[in-house]
Amino acid sequence: MMDLEWGQILPNLPYIMRGMLLTLEITLTAVIFGIVWGTLLAIMRLSSIKVLHWFALCYVNIFRSIPLMMVLLWFYLLVPQLLEKILNLPPTTDIRFVSALIAFALFEAAYYSEIIRAGIQSVSKGQISASLALGMTKGQALRMVILPQAFRIMAPLLLTQGIILFQDTTLIYTLNLADFFYRAVNIVGNRDGLIVEMVLFTGAVYFVICFTVSRLVNYFKKRITR
Repeated sequence: MMDLEWGQILPNLPYIMRGMLLTLEITLTAVIFGIVWGTLLAIMRLSSIKVLHWFALCYVNIFRSIPLMMVLLWFYLLVPQLLEKILNLPPTTDIRFVSALIAFALFEAAYYSEIIRAGIQSVSKGQISASLALGMTKGQALRMVILPQAFRIMAPLLLTQGIILFQDTTLIYTLNLADFFYRAVNIVGNRDGLIVEMVLFTGAVYFVICFTVSRLVNYFKKRITR
């Protein structure tokens, strides 16, 4: 049986866990931006204005049909100079980090858009009629009546998609960003000959975090449906 050196993990743990900060930063940024942009896409998708409808439809279908790995490589290899000019980034900015943030945010927005669109459509049309009867505009009815109810309904799905995003952040190792997975496997694992130990360790950490959050999501879902 393989002799695993688990004792070597503890001395390297502070260095490895600092990479978790990068992982969480990318996850939280992509979730926030993804929900905001996804909400706008969902509204455009439901709009009667054909240009907005078709733009959102094409956007969602394109990003949902392309592997995330390819999107990450596109932003890193094809558009770094464009990003520097558009965002007016200082020379010290790590373009790999910016590329990963934007790629994850735009990619996840397509998935959040479909969740949010379904949530909006699940709200009774009578709610809109009642809001209009009270003198609200369609925009006010959407903002003050429909979206609050829709987000309450789809909150568990949004959180679940966040868990999937957290797992997908392991793909940024292809950009050589020192996130949790890269530090553990590519740096500590290769340096100390602990590849197997580090892979098993990171897998266990991801499992504990994702399983715990998924249990909390299920609890939250039960509270909502009561």
